[in-house]
Amino acid sequence: MAWFAWLYQMLCILLFSLKLQAILSASLPSSTHIDEGAALLQFKSTFSLNNMSSSGCGLVGIKSYPKTNSWKNGTDCCSWDGVTCDSATGYVIGLDLSCSWLLGSITSNSSLFLLRNLQMLNLAHNDFKASTVSSEFGNFASLMHLNLSSSSFSGNVPSSTSHLSNLVSLDLSNNLFQMTIEEPTFRKLVQNLTEIREIFLDQIIFGSFELGSLMNVSSSLTSLSLNYCELQGKFPEYVFHLPNLRLLSLHRNPELIGYIPKSNWTGPSEFLSLWDTSFSGELPDSIGNLESLKHLNFALCNFSGRVPRSLGNLSKLIHLDFAANSFSGHIPSSLINLTDLTFLRLSTNQLVGSIPNMAALFHSILYIDLSYNSLNGTLPSWLFSLSSLQYLYLHNNQLIGRIHEFQQTSLIEVDMRNNKFQGSIPSSISRLVNLTELDLSSNNLSGNLELDMFSELKNLLFLDLSHNSLSLSFNNNDSPILPVSLEFLFLSSCKVDEFPKFLKVLTNLQQLDLSHNGIQGHLPKWAWDMGKDSLSYLNLSHNLLTSLEEIPWRHIEVMDFRSNLIEGNLPVFPLSTVFFSISNNNLNGQISSQICNVSFLEVLDLSHNNLSGTIPECLGSFNASLSVLNLKMNNFSGTIPSRFAEDCGLKNININSNRLEGTLPRSMVNCRNIEVLDLGNNMMNDTFPHWLGNLSELQVLVLRSNKLHGSIRGCETENCFSNLRILDLSNNDFSGSLPSKYVENLKSMTKLGEGQSPYLEFVSDIGNQYGYSYDYSVSVVMKGHDRELVKILKIFKSIDLSNNKFRGEIPTSIGKLVSLKGLNLSHNSFSGHIPWTMGNLNALEWLDLSSNKLVGKIPKQLVGLTSLSSLNLSYNQLVGPLPQGKQFNTFENGSFEGNLGLCGFPLSKDCKEDEVGQPVPSSVDDSESENGFGWKVVLLGYGCGFLFGAMGYLVIRRG
Repeated sequence: MAWFAWLYQMLCILLFSLKLQAILSASLPSSTHIDEGAALLQFKSTFSLNNMSSSGCGLVGIKSYPKTNSWKNGTDCCSWDGVTCDSATGYVIGLDLSCSWLLGSITSNSSLFLLRNLQMLNLAHNDFKASTVSSEFGNFASLMHLNLSSSSFSGNVPSSTSHLSNLVSLDLSNNLFQMTIEEPTFRKLVQNLTEIREIFLDQIIFGSFELGSLMNVSSSLTSLSLNYCELQGKFPEYVFHLPNLRLLSLHRNPELIGYIPKSNWTGPSEFLSLWDTSFSGELPDSIGNLESLKHLNFALCNFSGRVPRSLGNLSKLIHLDFAANSFSGHIPSSLINLTDLTFLRLSTNQLVGSIPNMAALFHSILYIDLSYNSLNGTLPSWLFSLSSLQYLYLHNNQLIGRIHEFQQTSLIEVDMRNNKFQGSIPSSISRLVNLTELDLSSNNLSGNLELDMFSELKNLLFLDLSHNSLSLSFNNNDSPILPVSLEFLFLSSCKVDEFPKFLKVLTNLQQLDLSHNGIQGHLPKWAWDMGKDSLSYLNLSHNLLTSLEEIPWRHIEVMDFRSNLIEGNLPVFPLSTVFFSISNNNLNGQISSQICNVSFLEVLDLSHNNLSGTIPECLGSFNASLSVLNLKMNNFSGTIPSRFAEDCGLKNININSNRLEGTLPRSMVNCRNIEVLDLGNNMMNDTFPHWLGNLSELQVLVLRSNKLHGSIRGCETENCFSNLRILDLSNNDFSGSLPSKYVENLKSMTKLGEGQSPYLEFVSDIGNQYGYSYDYSVSVVMKGHDRELVKILKIFKSIDLSNNKFRGEIPTSIGKLVSLKGLNLSHNSFSGHIPWTMGNLNALEWLDLSSNKLVGKIPKQLVGLTSLSSLNLSYNQLVGPLPQGKQFNTFENGSFEGNLGLCGFPLSKDCKEDEVGQPVPSSVDDSESENGFGWKVVLLGYGCGFLFGAMGYLVIRRG
């Protein structure tokens, strides 16, 4: 028993000793912890803390706070926030400092790299001040997870990254400073990381190297994200077939091409985004095999064909975006199966037909956008009963019928503008208490509308009822008929005949459009309280306003008062002004040089008034942002400002129809971006400004009706005037021959195919973030009549050299200008034959060669100009029979009078038998035909020139 008692006592002592040792070892840092803790504290000391360094965390729903505040000397580092240790070895194996407010640099000798046993490192959402990613990161041999995203790293991805053979997840994405990756690094990374599951390299620039390396990516890959990487070339189809791939995101790589697999395409894909790439072709039915797909975004690609019916198989789909492609045909009714869908966007395609009956669909739908298609028919009633729907966009279609009464109250934004809806505005709108935006503009809505129906919509910020047949009804007093929260109000063409007093209480108003109404008189004093500190956009154009004494709004940027009856002097406008148009009024007086204090001015249009005096010298050089200077149709005298600044930003100068004298200032060549220069109908006395040929963006040059003189010598540069579309030098005193080199340089007029797009293309119209748009306009002579091109179509190309003293032969190279619509060389002294090469001008709609000294026969090739609707060859010395057939059979005697040697229909003079048999004279030899200049028959059907030529270019824009 004594022996047993002794043994029991010894065991108790041993157990107590072991327990004491465990307690002591737990309470005192190990040497390993001390070393790594010291390294972490040293790492901490290299940073300051700034909450703005992790400001992006809130956007992704992660809380940010300074984790390193818990790091204290003398305590166990394994207890510190963000630090994880191995329970067996005590080594630091995990460091998560994401969203930790860190501000500072990480250098190659950072103590961070002493933590050799790291398996997980997350430094995301901090600010490392453009530090390069050190090659030392490649020495973390055990690293499985590396996240350096959104932390302001820069430079090349080091090749040592490919040494991390145990990596399962790599995220280097979304760094503010440009990071790049070289082709050898990417190839090694893909080959060596055999365990990799997730690769996120968004916003890392790949450059132009081929992406064939992706053929070697691990078959275990589950996520690949290469957004904003400037990828080029063809994307390997192999990646789509990876058996474990759940996420593939390639968006915002516009030069990346590729195709969707047509067969054998299955897999666990849940997220697929090709947004803003150049993937193209038709979508195969195989896309319906991805039954796990939840997010599908093919917006801004080049896909075409029909939307596949097999999409109906994707029963788990939540997000579907096919916007801005070329899909055609009908919306497939199979979409009814997508019962979990919350987001549907099919906008900006070529879809037709009616919206299908999908009443059982969309139990959870929040967002529907079918805008910018060609959908027709009436609206299905189910659209107005979706209890979850918040955003409904149907604008820019051809939908008809009435707008139904809304059954739901969840709607936040409704846009149905630019359709053909009829009837009254539904009264149920007054119950949409969550509504912030309502746009019903540009329809055929009618009836008397009580504006107070919107008074209870306390959240309403945007309301546009413009361009309908509505008659607004309101009591014109100070009572708040509309919500005081309203910031954007557009009531253009709403039959308003007086300035509404309810605007006075809209103190938050930012933009107001009351254009195209019948508002008379002057701007009332009380209107100054309307948006006093917030109003930035005001459009009162096309009314009957008579005076504008003062502009009181402090922050106004856009003001449009054109087409009123405003008299008096030009008002002084605020320094914040960006756009100011008061054209087509009755202003008089002079322009004060104080206008040049408005340093942000971009568009100044004072045209069609009675302003006089000289143009302030400072207008050519007071700021670099001025894009448009339009002083047309006034009484300005003196000279054009002599100094245009080196950084001149003008794109449109129009001083037509004034009384300006002197020469064209050479400093105008500083306006390198100028597209339209119209100095016609003045009294300038100068030679031809050949130096304008250096302005590569110049598309419209009008110098008509001045006192310009002398010959036009050859171009000084190879591409002078190569972008011109409209050239008008008429009614001057130019002389000498017409240089063939100039004609050959008009390369824009040699291009066919412009205007083939379904959308009208215009010479650059101005518009930007301030909300305004400005249409370039120009006056031209078409078929003998003055016409105002309110917008300048790119396909409109004309040359007018009439009423000068040009002599010599018409250059045969004029036949190269195959896209020319109009050519007027009349009232000169051109001699020789009409070039037979004019038969190549198949787009020509009017041709005037009258009152010259042209001889010989009319080339029979002109019969092929089937677009020609106006021809004047009168008062020359032409002889022989008139060409017969096609368009020539439509011209009357006046086209040929004054040519005593002509004969044949429609002239009264019959041709003699010997005249009919003579060959057509030619001023060129046959060798030119061999150089691509020969006669080509293009049968367009004569008569088409009448249809488009008369009014096709007179584009009228409301607003």
